[in-house]
Amino acid sequence: MKAFSDLTEREVLAVAISSEEEDSRIYLSFAEDLAERYPDSAKVFSEMAEEEKGHRHLLLQMYEERFGPNLPPIRREDVKGFIRRRPIWLTRNLSLETIRKEAERMEFEAERFYARAAEQATDVGVRKLLGDLAELEKGHEHLAAKLSDAILTSDVRTVEDNTRHRMFVLQYVQPGLAGLMDGSVSTLAPLFAAAFATHHNWQTFLVGLAASIGAGISMGFAEALSDDGSMTGRGSPWLRGGICGLMTTLGGLGHTLPYLVPDSWPNAFWIATAIAGVVVFFELWAIAYIRARYMDTPFLQAVFQVVLGGVIVLAVGILIGGA
Repeated sequence: MKAFSDLTEREVLAVAISSEEEDSRIYLSFAEDLAERYPDSAKVFSEMAEEEKGHRHLLLQMYEERFGPNLPPIRREDVKGFIRRRPIWLTRNLSLETIRKEAERMEFEAERFYARAAEQATDVGVRKLLGDLAELEKGHEHLAAKLSDAILTSDVRTVEDNTRHRMFVLQYVQPGLAGLMDGSVSTLAPLFAAAFATHHNWQTFLVGLAASIGAGISMGFAEALSDDGSMTGRGSPWLRGGICGLMTTLGGLGHTLPYLVPDSWPNAFWIATAIAGVVVFFELWAIAYIRARYMDTPFLQAVFQVVLGGVIVLAVGILIGGA
């Protein structure tokens, strides 16, 4: 691996050409990824890819005039200290904001690298070449904003905002809500069955802890393995699985933690059970609110479904534990 300062003018130009070609492919990959979800933003990145191709063509013309048709087999990965592109474009269903920030970072890093390299160069020819490259990349940095203003009208931005909201619901709210519902409702029966069977807080806490963690692990893997997100656009399966598993565990722990009230306290069991009952009430209403807010479910319908289901499961647990 060579240091950038050791590159000849020919090698610097060859690296610049290969870099422009790679960046063009990255922007085309972004455009392809966004085509179905954000078609107008996809046009922005298609235009940026064309701009990169145009700059590559200009650099290639300059190279051929000075050094002939044969490019040396050198890429930026072969140069120590040269900018490297993170393989973020290999991930499908990236958020629009993530892609835009990555594009801005790519152009800013390229411009700053060439500018600093030009300042350090002692050879007049190399200094001029690096300065020209820095100016090209500086123009690239503002291209996305210009293209966005031209293509992304207010109506288009409204449509894309709605799409972004739907993607947020699919990738975060939906798995989180599924986990919260499962953790809050499914753990009620074992927890309160143990509570009324033993009338001991610590044993009840252990049962609730085991049920919450077990349900979280199960729901997390189930969500992650059910859909890889490639067709549905629901994002990374492991991110969704992590959210679902975490919310499942938290949902169960909410009404489990009150049973940490020491058994040595007077009426410790009834104090813990009363607190757990209050927590369950707020959990079920929170679930109903989230369903109404993000899932377009009428609030009263959501309350009826969630609260009724939770009360039934709670009653089953109490009846079994008291039998």
